[in-house]
Amino acid sequence: MDKSVVFAVAGSGKTSRIVASLDEEQRFLIVTYTESNHDNLRRKIIQRFGYFPANITLYTYFRFLHGFCYRPFLRSKKNTKGVTFKLPPTFPRYELTDDRRYISSSRRLYANRLAKFIEQSNLVGAVVARMEKYFDVFFVDEVQDFAGHDFNFLIAISAAKLNATFVGDFFQHTFDTSRDGNVNANLHNDYNAYKAKFKAAKLKVDTDSLNKSRRCSKSVCDFITEKIGILIEAHDDRESVVRYEDDPTAVLALYQDPQTVKLFYKEHHKYVCYSQNWGASKGVDQYQDVCVVLNPANVKAWQNGGFRDINTETRNKLYVACSRARGNLTFVPESLLKPYKRS
Repeated sequence: MDKSVVFAVAGSGKTSRIVASLDEEQRFLIVTYTESNHDNLRRKIIQRFGYFPANITLYTYFRFLHGFCYRPFLRSKKNTKGVTFKLPPTFPRYELTDDRRYISSSRRLYANRLAKFIEQSNLVGAVVARMEKYFDVFFVDEVQDFAGHDFNFLIAISAAKLNATFVGDFFQHTFDTSRDGNVNANLHNDYNAYKAKFKAAKLKVDTDSLNKSRRCSKSVCDFITEKIGILIEAHDDRESVVRYEDDPTAVLALYQDPQTVKLFYKEHHKYVCYSQNWGASKGVDQYQDVCVVLNPANVKAWQNGGFRDINTETRNKLYVACSRARGNLTFVPESLLKPYKRS
């Protein structure tokens, strides 16, 4: 079996690589984390074939985990009513063998412990056998966002006798599929240690084939490398404008421009404009010019010369936001947009 994990930079064609690997003969299982990337994959598959082929199955992760891995084996036996993303109460602390650790009083499964529940129920082998029965090829997109018990589960099912390719960008780790105490709490602290976990699971680690961005200009890539501290190279020498704008008139014009997306750290929905949050823009590939809105702390970082020393999660989200740009990249202070913010 050919098993590999491909670490790629933003805009290098992770999704396109998956779609280009598809055909109408083999049976494909594709799992991704976010709804936006699910929709992006679905759109590109339809563009490729003119329709969505029946031999391709596309899941968001928790639909796969619940619908394919849990439901056929335990749904009737446990009489559960779906999944809740509310965290389990800290107390009382139930034993690993106690169903109350995994199922709420309303009979909903705790999302952050569902993978562990499947493992605890000795069903990993059955899930692997089911994958081998129905599929020939297994793809996982956004692999960097698998965390907690979900990362352990992914590594376990990677043993299935299927060709498997996982793709992701370590530095686009902005969300966790789930967290549960100290389980894999330090998973994303060290890039080399992270890669070593895949090697230990007998997956070939590829850091070369998708190491240049086709989306971002050389100007944007150089900015990300120098100011954010995340190495990214451009596929060509295309130039674009990267600037900071704090003239109120110019900022208002950007805010009102329906062609330029405004990316906020949070609460983009409180602004009446074409917008999204930094982290939630991951997987989106259709933006041209991008306006990144900086809160006061990040304005200060800009003034101090860069973003290398900001909080790691914030830095990764900023990397995601900046790397959405195909064209120009403009930064503006959020303070100038406060008059347009809804309460």
